[in-house]
Amino acid sequence: MKTNLKYLLMGMLTVGTLLTKAQQLPINPGPFKPTDESLKEYKYPEWFRDAKFGIWAHWGPQAVPRQGDWYARGMYEQGSRQNKYHVANYGPPSKFGYKDIIALWKAEKWDPEKLMALYKKAGAKYFVSMGSHHDNFFLWKSQLHKWNAFNMGPHKDVVGTWQKAAQKEGLKFGVSEHLGASYTWFQASHRADKTGELAGVPYDGADPQYADLYHTKAADNDKGWLTTNPDYMKEWYANIKELVDTYHPDLLYSDSGLPFGDVGRSMLANFYNGNAAFHNGNPTAIYNCKQTSDGKWVQDLERGVQGDINPYPWQTDTSIGDWFYQTGQKYKTGTEVIQMLVDIVSKNGNLLINVVQTPEGDLEPDVLKIVEDIAVWMPTNGKGIYGTRPWKIYGEGPSTVKENQKKGQFSGLADTRSYQPTDIRFTTKGNNLYAFCMEIPQGDIQIKSLGKNSTVNDKKIVSVSLLGSKQKLKWKQEDDALVITKPTNLPDWTVMAFQVELK
Repeated sequence: MKTNLKYLLMGMLTVGTLLTKAQQLPINPGPFKPTDESLKEYKYPEWFRDAKFGIWAHWGPQAVPRQGDWYARGMYEQGSRQNKYHVANYGPPSKFGYKDIIALWKAEKWDPEKLMALYKKAGAKYFVSMGSHHDNFFLWKSQLHKWNAFNMGPHKDVVGTWQKAAQKEGLKFGVSEHLGASYTWFQASHRADKTGELAGVPYDGADPQYADLYHTKAADNDKGWLTTNPDYMKEWYANIKELVDTYHPDLLYSDSGLPFGDVGRSMLANFYNGNAAFHNGNPTAIYNCKQTSDGKWVQDLERGVQGDINPYPWQTDTSIGDWFYQTGQKYKTGTEVIQMLVDIVSKNGNLLINVVQTPEGDLEPDVLKIVEDIAVWMPTNGKGIYGTRPWKIYGEGPSTVKENQKKGQFSGLADTRSYQPTDIRFTTKGNNLYAFCMEIPQGDIQIKSLGKNSTVNDKKIVSVSLLGSKQKLKWKQEDDALVITKPTNLPDWTVMAFQVELK
Protein backbone atom coordinates (compact mmCIF):
# COMPACT_ATOMS: atom_id res chain seq x y z
CA MET A 1 0.00 0.00 0.00
CA LYS A 2 2.80 2.43 0.92
CA THR A 3 4.58 1.67 -2.35
CA ASN A 4 1.44 2.31 -4.39
CA LEU A 5 0.82 5.56 -2.51
CA LYS A 6 4.39 6.61 -3.18
CA TYR A 7 4.05 6.12 -6.93
CA LEU A 8 0.63 7.76 -6.94
CA LEU A 9 2.02 10.86 -5.22
CA MET A 10 4.98 10.91 -7.62
CA GLY A 11 2.57 10.68 -10.55
CA MET A 12 0.45 13.50 -9.19
CA LEU A 13 3.51 15.70 -8.78
CA THR A 14 4.61 14.93 -12.34
CA VAL A 15 1.16 15.74 -13.72
CA GLY A 16 1.09 18.90 -11.64
CA THR A 17 4.43 19.97 -13.09
CA LEU A 18 3.10 19.41 -16.60
CA LEU A 19 -0.11 21.29 -15.91
CA THR A 20 1.73 24.32 -14.52
CA LYS A 21 3.57 24.39 -17.84
CA ALA A 22 0.40 24.06 -19.91
CA GLN A 23 0.67 27.64 -21.08
CA GLN A 24 3.97 26.65 -22.73
CA LEU A 25 2.11 24.35 -25.11
CA PRO A 26 1.88 25.83 -28.62
CA ILE A 27 -1.43 27.69 -28.79
CA ASN A 28 -2.79 29.60 -31.77
CA PRO A 29 -2.63 33.35 -31.01
CA GLY A 30 -5.88 35.04 -30.12
CA PRO A 31 -8.02 36.28 -27.26
CA PHE A 32 -8.45 32.97 -25.43
CA LYS A 33 -6.03 31.76 -22.79
CA PRO A 34 -6.03 28.33 -21.12
CA THR A 35 -7.94 29.53 -18.05
CA ASP A 36 -11.55 29.21 -16.94
CA GLU A 37 -11.81 32.99 -16.66
CA SER A 38 -10.75 33.45 -20.27
CA LEU A 39 -12.87 30.59 -21.61
CA LYS A 40 -15.97 32.06 -19.93
CA GLU A 41 -15.73 34.89 -22.47
CA TYR A 42 -16.82 32.40 -25.14
CA LYS A 43 -19.98 33.30 -27.10
CA TYR A 44 -22.21 30.65 -28.66
CA PRO A 45 -22.42 31.00 -32.46
CA GLU A 46 -25.97 31.46 -33.67
CA TRP A 47 -25.55 28.79 -36.35
CA PHE A 48 -25.49 26.07 -33.70
CA ARG A 49 -28.41 27.48 -31.73
CA ASP A 50 -30.45 27.60 -34.95
CA ALA A 51 -29.31 24.27 -36.44
CA LYS A 52 -30.87 21.87 -33.90
CA PHE A 53 -30.12 18.69 -35.86
CA GLY A 54 -26.84 17.06 -36.87
CA ILE A 55 -25.83 13.66 -38.24
CA TRP A 56 -22.73 11.77 -37.18
CA ALA A 57 -20.66 9.12 -38.95
CA HIS A 58 -19.38 7.07 -36.00
CA TRP A 59 -17.60 4.80 -38.44
CA GLY A 60 -14.22 3.15 -38.84
CA PRO A 61 -12.37 -0.19 -38.92
CA GLN A 62 -14.16 -1.48 -35.80
CA ALA A 63 -17.22 -1.95 -38.03
CA VAL A 64 -15.45 -4.67 -40.06
CA PRO A 65 -16.37 -7.69 -37.88
CA ARG A 66 -20.00 -6.50 -37.68
CA GLN A 67 -19.97 -7.05 -33.91
CA GLY A 68 -20.74 -3.59 -32.57
CA ASP A 69 -19.03 -1.00 -30.40
CA TRP A 70 -15.69 -1.41 -28.60
CA TYR A 71 -14.58 -4.35 -30.75
CA ALA A 72 -10.92 -3.30 -30.68
CA ARG A 73 -10.96 -3.82 -26.92
CA GLY A 74 -13.49 -6.65 -26.65
CA MET A 75 -11.52 -8.89 -28.98
CA TYR A 76 -8.74 -8.96 -26.37
CA GLU A 77 -11.02 -9.79 -23.43
CA GLN A 78 -10.91 -13.56 -23.22
CA GLY A 79 -14.37 -15.13 -22.96
CA SER A 80 -16.29 -12.04 -24.07
CA ARG A 81 -18.79 -12.22 -26.92
CA GLN A 82 -16.50 -10.28 -29.24
CA ASN A 83 -13.45 -12.34 -28.27
CA LYS A 84 -15.27 -15.59 -29.01
CA TYR A 85 -16.33 -14.23 -32.38
CA HIS A 86 -12.78 -13.07 -33.14
CA VAL A 87 -11.20 -16.42 -32.28
CA ALA A 88 -13.78 -18.31 -34.35
CA ASN A 89 -13.50 -16.06 -37.42
CA TYR A 90 -9.97 -14.63 -37.40
CA GLY A 91 -7.98 -16.68 -34.91
CA PRO A 92 -6.57 -15.91 -31.46
CA PRO A 93 -5.53 -12.29 -30.85
CA SER A 94 -1.98 -13.45 -30.10
CA LYS A 95 -1.75 -14.27 -33.80
CA PHE A 96 -4.35 -12.02 -35.48
CA GLY A 97 -4.70 -8.68 -33.74
CA TYR A 98 -6.54 -5.42 -34.28
CA LYS A 99 -3.81 -4.16 -36.61
CA ASP A 100 -4.88 -6.98 -38.94
CA ILE A 101 -8.55 -5.93 -38.73
CA ILE A 102 -7.53 -2.44 -39.88
CA ALA A 103 -6.12 -3.91 -43.08
CA LEU A 104 -9.54 -5.42 -43.87
CA TRP A 105 -11.36 -2.08 -43.83
CA LYS A 106 -11.71 -0.97 -47.47
CA ALA A 107 -14.84 1.26 -47.44
CA GLU A 108 -15.46 0.17 -51.02
CA LYS A 109 -19.14 1.24 -51.13
CA TRP A 110 -18.64 4.61 -49.46
CA ASP A 111 -20.20 7.45 -51.45
CA PRO A 112 -19.89 10.53 -49.22
CA GLU A 113 -21.54 12.95 -51.64
CA LYS A 114 -24.60 10.72 -52.02
CA LEU A 115 -24.89 10.25 -48.27
CA MET A 116 -24.45 13.94 -47.56
CA ALA A 117 -27.20 14.85 -50.02
CA LEU A 118 -29.46 12.38 -48.21
CA TYR A 119 -28.58 13.84 -44.81
CA LYS A 120 -29.31 17.34 -46.04
CA LYS A 121 -32.65 16.12 -47.35
CA ALA A 122 -33.35 14.67 -43.91
CA GLY A 123 -32.86 18.12 -42.41
CA ALA A 124 -29.38 17.91 -40.90
CA LYS A 125 -27.72 21.31 -40.58
CA TYR A 126 -24.35 19.96 -39.49
CA PHE A 127 -22.38 16.78 -40.02
CA VAL A 128 -19.74 15.23 -37.78
CA SER A 129 -17.04 12.81 -38.87
CA MET A 130 -15.24 10.63 -36.40
CA GLY A 131 -11.60 11.69 -36.19
CA SER A 132 -10.41 8.72 -34.17
CA HIS A 133 -12.07 6.30 -31.80
CA HIS A 134 -10.45 4.67 -28.76
CA ASP A 135 -8.66 2.34 -31.18
CA ASN A 136 -6.10 5.11 -31.86
CA PHE A 137 -6.63 4.79 -35.62
CA PHE A 138 -6.87 8.22 -37.27
CA LEU A 139 -9.37 8.90 -40.05
CA TRP A 140 -7.44 11.95 -41.19
CA LYS A 141 -4.24 12.28 -43.19
CA SER A 142 -1.88 12.68 -40.27
CA GLN A 143 1.76 13.69 -40.36
CA LEU A 144 2.18 12.58 -36.74
CA HIS A 145 0.71 9.08 -36.75
CA LYS A 146 1.21 6.44 -39.43
CA TRP A 147 -1.85 4.45 -38.37
CA ASN A 148 -4.33 6.48 -40.39
CA ALA A 149 -6.89 5.89 -43.14
CA PHE A 150 -4.80 7.62 -45.78
CA ASN A 151 -1.86 5.28 -45.23
CA MET A 152 -3.81 2.04 -44.81
CA GLY A 153 -7.28 0.53 -44.90
CA PRO A 154 -9.28 2.52 -47.47
CA HIS A 155 -6.25 4.75 -48.26
CA LYS A 156 -8.45 7.83 -48.14
CA ASP A 157 -8.49 11.00 -46.07
CA VAL A 158 -11.88 10.19 -44.58
CA VAL A 159 -12.17 13.40 -42.54
CA GLY A 160 -11.15 15.61 -45.45
CA THR A 161 -13.47 13.82 -47.87
CA TRP A 162 -16.44 14.07 -45.51
CA GLN A 163 -15.67 17.76 -45.02
CA LYS A 164 -15.72 18.51 -48.75
CA ALA A 165 -19.04 16.70 -49.13
CA ALA A 166 -20.56 18.59 -46.18
CA GLN A 167 -19.37 21.96 -47.45
CA LYS A 168 -20.76 21.20 -50.90
CA GLU A 169 -24.21 20.74 -49.32
CA GLY A 170 -23.87 23.85 -47.16
CA LEU A 171 -23.62 21.94 -43.86
CA LYS A 172 -21.40 22.93 -40.97
CA PHE A 173 -18.70 20.35 -40.31
CA GLY A 174 -17.40 18.78 -37.12
CA VAL A 175 -15.01 16.08 -35.95
CA SER A 176 -15.11 13.83 -32.90
CA GLU A 177 -12.05 12.76 -30.93
CA HIS A 178 -12.10 9.78 -28.58
CA LEU A 179 -8.34 9.66 -28.11
CA GLY A 180 -8.19 10.86 -24.53
CA ALA A 181 -9.57 7.53 -23.32
CA SER A 182 -7.54 5.36 -25.69
CA TYR A 183 -4.44 5.19 -23.49
CA THR A 184 -6.15 3.17 -20.77
CA TRP A 185 -8.94 1.67 -22.91
CA PHE A 186 -6.51 -0.14 -25.21
CA GLN A 187 -4.42 -1.71 -22.44
CA ALA A 188 -6.31 -5.00 -22.89
CA SER A 189 -4.20 -5.50 -26.04
CA HIS A 190 -1.09 -5.82 -23.82
CA ARG A 191 -2.39 -8.88 -21.99
CA ALA A 192 -2.53 -12.59 -22.83
CA ASP A 193 -5.00 -15.45 -22.55
CA LYS A 194 -5.22 -16.77 -19.00
CA THR A 195 -6.30 -20.24 -20.07
CA GLY A 196 -6.07 -22.48 -23.13
CA GLU A 197 -3.30 -23.43 -25.53
CA LEU A 198 -1.96 -19.87 -25.79
CA ALA A 199 -2.14 -19.03 -22.09
CA GLY A 200 0.59 -16.54 -21.28
CA VAL A 201 1.42 -15.79 -24.93
CA PRO A 202 1.22 -11.98 -25.23
CA TYR A 203 -1.27 -10.34 -27.57
CA ASP A 204 0.18 -8.22 -30.35
CA GLY A 205 -0.37 -5.04 -28.32
CA ALA A 206 2.56 -6.08 -26.15
CA ASP A 207 4.92 -6.10 -29.16
CA PRO A 208 7.06 -2.91 -28.98
CA GLN A 209 7.02 -2.50 -32.76
CA TYR A 210 3.28 -1.74 -32.56
CA ALA A 211 3.42 0.61 -29.58
CA ASP A 212 2.49 3.52 -31.84
CA LEU A 213 -0.93 1.88 -32.35
CA TYR A 214 -1.60 0.16 -29.03
CA HIS A 215 0.33 2.67 -26.87
CA THR A 216 3.01 1.67 -24.41
CA LYS A 217 2.16 -0.30 -21.29
CA ALA A 218 0.41 2.01 -18.81
CA ALA A 219 1.25 2.13 -15.12
CA ASP A 220 -0.72 -0.36 -13.03
CA ASN A 221 -2.57 2.44 -11.26
CA ASP A 222 -3.45 4.30 -14.49
CA LYS A 223 -6.92 2.83 -14.97
CA GLY A 224 -9.34 5.76 -15.20
CA TRP A 225 -11.23 6.81 -18.31
CA LEU A 226 -8.58 9.50 -18.84
CA THR A 227 -4.92 8.75 -18.25
CA THR A 228 -2.78 10.41 -15.59
CA ASN A 229 0.40 10.00 -17.67
CA PRO A 230 1.74 13.46 -18.66
CA ASP A 231 3.55 12.08 -21.72
CA TYR A 232 0.29 10.64 -23.03
CA MET A 233 -1.38 14.00 -22.41
CA LYS A 234 1.24 15.84 -24.45
CA GLU A 235 0.85 13.34 -27.28
CA TRP A 236 -2.93 13.76 -27.19
CA TYR A 237 -2.55 17.54 -27.34
CA ALA A 238 -0.28 17.40 -30.40
CA ASN A 239 -2.67 15.07 -32.23
CA ILE A 240 -5.79 17.17 -31.58
CA LYS A 241 -3.92 20.33 -32.49
CA GLU A 242 -2.96 18.77 -35.83
CA LEU A 243 -6.58 17.76 -36.44
CA VAL A 244 -8.15 21.18 -35.78
CA ASP A 245 -5.34 23.24 -37.30
CA THR A 246 -5.48 21.18 -40.51
CA TYR A 247 -9.24 20.98 -41.08
CA HIS A 248 -10.57 24.00 -39.13
CA PRO A 249 -13.83 22.27 -38.17
CA ASP A 250 -16.85 24.20 -36.95
CA LEU A 251 -17.33 21.67 -34.16
CA LEU A 252 -15.03 19.50 -32.05
CA TYR A 253 -16.36 16.72 -29.81
CA SER A 254 -14.48 14.97 -26.98
CA ASP A 255 -15.75 11.67 -25.61
CA SER A 256 -15.15 12.74 -22.02
CA GLY A 257 -15.22 15.80 -19.85
CA LEU A 258 -12.69 18.45 -20.82
CA PRO A 259 -9.56 16.28 -20.78
CA PHE A 260 -6.44 16.74 -18.69
CA GLY A 261 -6.97 19.96 -16.79
CA ASP A 262 -4.85 22.80 -18.12
CA VAL A 263 -3.72 20.70 -21.08
CA GLY A 264 -7.36 20.49 -22.14
CA ARG A 265 -7.83 24.21 -21.56
CA SER A 266 -4.85 24.81 -23.82
CA MET A 267 -6.43 22.60 -26.48
CA LEU A 268 -9.67 24.53 -26.22
CA ALA A 269 -7.99 27.94 -26.36
CA ASN A 270 -6.04 26.74 -29.41
CA PHE A 271 -9.25 25.58 -31.11
CA TYR A 272 -11.21 28.74 -30.36
CA ASN A 273 -8.38 31.06 -31.42
CA GLY A 274 -7.59 29.13 -34.58
CA ASN A 275 -11.23 28.99 -35.61
CA ALA A 276 -11.69 32.74 -35.13
CA ALA A 277 -8.59 33.51 -37.18
CA PHE A 278 -9.62 31.11 -39.95
CA HIS A 279 -13.03 32.82 -40.18
CA ASN A 280 -11.61 36.34 -40.11
CA GLY A 281 -12.86 37.19 -36.66
CA ASN A 282 -16.32 35.63 -37.11
CA PRO A 283 -15.91 32.40 -35.12
CA THR A 284 -18.03 29.32 -35.71
CA ALA A 285 -16.41 27.12 -33.06
CA ILE A 286 -18.48 24.71 -30.98
CA TYR A 287 -16.81 22.39 -28.50
CA ASN A 288 -18.76 19.43 -27.08
CA CYS A 289 -17.72 17.53 -23.98
CA LYS A 290 -19.52 15.60 -21.26
CA GLN A 291 -19.24 18.21 -18.54
CA THR A 292 -21.40 21.12 -17.41
CA SER A 293 -20.30 24.13 -19.38
CA ASP A 294 -20.92 27.31 -17.35
CA GLY A 295 -20.87 28.95 -20.77
CA LYS A 296 -17.39 27.75 -21.81
CA TRP A 297 -18.57 25.09 -24.29
CA VAL A 298 -21.64 23.01 -25.22
CA GLN A 299 -22.35 20.26 -22.73
CA ASP A 300 -22.97 16.91 -24.40
CA LEU A 301 -25.14 14.14 -22.95
CA GLU A 302 -24.53 10.70 -24.41
CA ARG A 303 -27.72 8.63 -24.76
CA GLY A 304 -29.57 11.06 -22.50
CA VAL A 305 -31.39 14.39 -22.41
CA GLN A 306 -31.88 17.26 -19.98
CA GLY A 307 -34.90 17.08 -17.70
CA ASP A 308 -35.83 20.73 -18.22
CA ILE A 309 -34.86 23.86 -20.13
CA ASN A 310 -31.15 24.51 -19.75
CA PRO A 311 -30.03 28.16 -19.89
CA TYR A 312 -27.01 27.15 -22.00
CA PRO A 313 -27.23 25.43 -25.38
CA TRP A 314 -26.52 21.70 -25.01
CA GLN A 315 -26.52 18.57 -27.14
CA THR A 316 -27.61 14.94 -26.99
CA ASP A 317 -25.43 12.52 -28.87
CA THR A 318 -26.88 9.11 -29.59
CA SER A 319 -27.20 6.53 -32.34
CA ILE A 320 -30.08 4.97 -34.20
CA GLY A 321 -28.60 1.64 -33.09
CA ASP A 322 -25.23 0.46 -31.82
CA TRP A 323 -22.35 2.86 -32.26
CA PHE A 324 -20.68 0.58 -34.79
CA TYR A 325 -22.40 -1.78 -37.18
CA GLN A 326 -23.68 -4.97 -35.55
CA THR A 327 -25.46 -7.77 -37.35
CA GLY A 328 -29.10 -8.04 -36.29
CA GLN A 329 -29.14 -4.90 -34.18
CA LYS A 330 -32.38 -3.11 -33.31
CA TYR A 331 -32.76 0.45 -34.58
CA LYS A 332 -34.79 3.40 -33.42
CA THR A 333 -37.68 4.23 -35.71
CA GLY A 334 -37.93 7.49 -37.62
CA THR A 335 -40.77 8.52 -35.30
CA GLU A 336 -38.65 7.88 -32.21
CA VAL A 337 -35.88 10.06 -33.62
CA ILE A 338 -38.38 12.83 -34.36
CA GLN A 339 -39.90 12.61 -30.86
CA MET A 340 -36.42 12.77 -29.38
CA LEU A 341 -35.52 15.79 -31.51
CA VAL A 342 -38.65 17.72 -30.52
CA ASP A 343 -38.17 16.99 -26.82
CA ILE A 344 -34.52 18.08 -26.95
CA VAL A 345 -35.20 21.28 -28.91
CA SER A 346 -37.95 22.24 -26.46
CA LYS A 347 -35.27 22.24 -23.74
CA ASN A 348 -32.72 24.39 -25.63
CA GLY A 349 -30.75 21.45 -27.01
CA ASN A 350 -29.53 19.98 -30.27
CA LEU A 351 -29.61 16.36 -31.42
CA LEU A 352 -26.52 14.76 -32.97
CA ILE A 353 -27.40 11.25 -34.12
CA ASN A 354 -25.21 8.53 -35.56
CA VAL A 355 -26.52 6.91 -38.73
CA VAL A 356 -25.01 3.43 -38.69
CA GLN A 357 -22.96 2.61 -41.80
CA THR A 358 -21.88 -0.83 -42.93
CA PRO A 359 -18.14 -1.58 -42.93
CA GLU A 360 -18.27 -1.00 -46.67
CA GLY A 361 -19.65 2.49 -46.09
CA ASP A 362 -23.22 2.37 -47.39
CA LEU A 363 -26.57 2.22 -45.57
CA GLU A 364 -28.69 -0.89 -45.36
CA PRO A 365 -32.37 -0.63 -46.45
CA ASP A 366 -33.77 -0.48 -42.90
CA VAL A 367 -31.38 2.34 -41.98
CA LEU A 368 -32.15 4.14 -45.22
CA LYS A 369 -35.87 4.00 -44.41
CA ILE A 370 -35.30 5.64 -41.02
CA VAL A 371 -33.48 8.56 -42.63
CA GLU A 372 -36.11 8.86 -45.36
CA ASP A 373 -38.93 8.91 -42.77
CA ILE A 374 -37.24 11.88 -41.11
CA ALA A 375 -36.84 13.48 -44.54
CA VAL A 376 -40.61 13.27 -45.08
CA TRP A 377 -41.43 14.97 -41.77
CA MET A 378 -38.81 17.69 -41.64
CA PRO A 379 -39.66 19.96 -44.61
CA THR A 380 -43.10 20.73 -43.18
CA ASN A 381 -42.43 20.63 -39.46
CA GLY A 382 -38.94 22.09 -39.47
CA LYS A 383 -40.63 25.49 -39.21
CA GLY A 384 -41.15 24.73 -35.53
CA ILE A 385 -37.60 23.37 -35.09
CA TYR A 386 -34.98 25.48 -36.87
CA GLY A 387 -34.15 28.84 -35.40
CA THR A 388 -36.56 28.36 -32.50
CA ARG A 389 -35.94 28.98 -28.82
CA PRO A 390 -37.49 27.45 -25.71
CA TRP A 391 -40.78 28.85 -24.42
CA LYS A 392 -41.46 29.55 -20.75
CA ILE A 393 -41.95 25.82 -20.14
CA TYR A 394 -40.77 22.96 -22.34
CA GLY A 395 -44.00 20.97 -22.31
CA GLU A 396 -46.99 19.48 -20.57
CA GLY A 397 -48.52 16.04 -20.19
CA PRO A 398 -47.71 12.75 -18.43
CA SER A 399 -44.10 12.63 -19.66
CA THR A 400 -43.27 15.88 -17.86
CA VAL A 401 -44.02 14.33 -14.46
CA LYS A 402 -40.72 13.32 -12.86
CA GLU A 403 -41.97 9.89 -11.77
CA ASN A 404 -42.57 9.05 -15.45
CA GLN A 405 -39.10 10.06 -16.61
CA LYS A 406 -36.89 6.97 -16.74
CA LYS A 407 -33.17 7.44 -16.37
CA GLY A 408 -30.83 7.24 -19.36
CA GLN A 409 -27.66 5.22 -19.71
CA PHE A 410 -25.25 8.00 -18.93
CA SER A 411 -26.68 11.32 -17.84
CA GLY A 412 -30.06 12.98 -17.80
CA LEU A 413 -33.15 11.11 -18.98
CA ALA A 414 -33.38 8.31 -21.51
CA ASP A 415 -33.10 9.54 -25.08
CA THR A 416 -36.22 7.64 -26.18
CA ARG A 417 -39.41 6.99 -24.21
CA SER A 418 -43.10 6.29 -24.62
CA TYR A 419 -45.44 9.25 -25.08
CA GLN A 420 -49.18 9.72 -24.63
CA PRO A 421 -51.50 11.69 -26.97
CA THR A 422 -51.73 14.39 -24.29
CA ASP A 423 -47.96 14.95 -24.22
CA ILE A 424 -47.06 18.35 -25.68
CA ARG A 425 -43.72 20.05 -26.35
CA PHE A 426 -43.29 23.78 -27.04
CA THR A 427 -40.89 25.87 -29.11
CA THR A 428 -41.17 29.52 -30.08
CA LYS A 429 -40.01 31.84 -32.83
CA GLY A 430 -41.16 35.43 -33.23
CA ASN A 431 -44.86 35.70 -32.45
CA ASN A 432 -45.44 32.00 -33.06
CA LEU A 433 -45.63 29.28 -30.46
CA TYR A 434 -45.31 25.73 -31.76
CA ALA A 435 -47.13 23.04 -29.80
CA PHE A 436 -46.06 19.55 -30.83
CA CYS A 437 -48.35 16.63 -30.09
CA MET A 438 -45.92 13.79 -29.39
CA GLU A 439 -48.46 11.11 -30.33
CA ILE A 440 -51.47 11.08 -32.67
CA PRO A 441 -54.39 12.83 -30.94
CA GLN A 442 -57.23 10.51 -29.90
CA GLY A 443 -59.80 13.30 -29.62
CA ASP A 444 -59.86 17.07 -29.37
CA ILE A 445 -56.46 18.55 -28.54
CA GLN A 446 -56.34 20.33 -25.19
CA ILE A 447 -53.36 22.54 -24.39
CA LYS A 448 -53.69 23.47 -20.74
CA SER A 449 -50.84 25.98 -20.77
CA LEU A 450 -52.86 28.12 -23.18
CA GLY A 451 -56.11 28.30 -21.22
CA LYS A 452 -57.56 31.70 -20.22
CA ASN A 453 -56.52 31.17 -16.61
CA SER A 454 -53.03 29.92 -17.47
CA THR A 455 -50.22 31.23 -15.32
CA VAL A 456 -47.81 30.52 -18.17
CA ASN A 457 -49.27 32.45 -21.10
CA ASP A 458 -50.31 36.09 -20.83
CA LYS A 459 -50.73 36.81 -24.54
CA LYS A 460 -53.76 36.77 -26.79
CA ILE A 461 -54.21 33.86 -29.19
CA VAL A 462 -54.66 35.25 -32.69
CA SER A 463 -54.78 32.12 -34.81
CA VAL A 464 -54.17 28.36 -34.72
CA SER A 465 -53.07 26.19 -37.65
CA LEU A 466 -51.68 22.73 -38.18
CA LEU A 467 -48.41 22.43 -40.07
CA GLY A 468 -48.91 20.21 -43.10
CA SER A 469 -52.66 20.85 -43.32
CA LYS A 470 -54.68 23.43 -45.26
CA GLN A 471 -57.80 22.69 -43.23
CA LYS A 472 -59.17 25.60 -41.25
CA LEU A 473 -59.19 24.58 -37.61
CA LYS A 474 -61.97 25.00 -35.08
CA TRP A 475 -60.65 26.12 -31.73
CA LYS A 476 -61.71 27.93 -28.60
CA GLN A 477 -59.91 29.21 -25.55
CA GLU A 478 -61.56 27.92 -22.44
CA ASP A 479 -60.61 28.77 -18.88
CA ASP A 480 -58.47 25.68 -18.37
CA ALA A 481 -57.19 24.96 -21.90
CA LEU A 482 -56.97 25.88 -25.55
CA VAL A 483 -59.25 23.30 -27.16
CA ILE A 484 -58.63 22.42 -30.81
CA THR A 485 -61.19 20.25 -32.54
CA LYS A 486 -59.38 17.27 -33.98
CA PRO A 487 -59.02 17.84 -37.74
CA THR A 488 -60.82 15.45 -40.05
CA ASN A 489 -57.68 14.77 -42.04
CA LEU A 490 -54.39 14.56 -40.20
CA PRO A 491 -50.93 14.60 -41.83
CA ASP A 492 -49.38 11.21 -42.45
CA TRP A 493 -47.00 11.22 -39.47
CA THR A 494 -47.16 10.75 -35.73
CA VAL A 495 -45.68 13.97 -34.28
CA MET A 496 -47.83 16.97 -35.27
CA ALA A 497 -47.13 20.65 -34.80
CA PHE A 498 -49.76 23.31 -34.19
CA GLN A 499 -48.70 26.88 -34.90
CA VAL A 500 -50.26 29.26 -32.40
CA GLU A 501 -49.89 32.96 -33.21
CA LEU A 502 -49.69 35.06 -30.06
CA LYS A 503 -49.98 38.81 -29.71
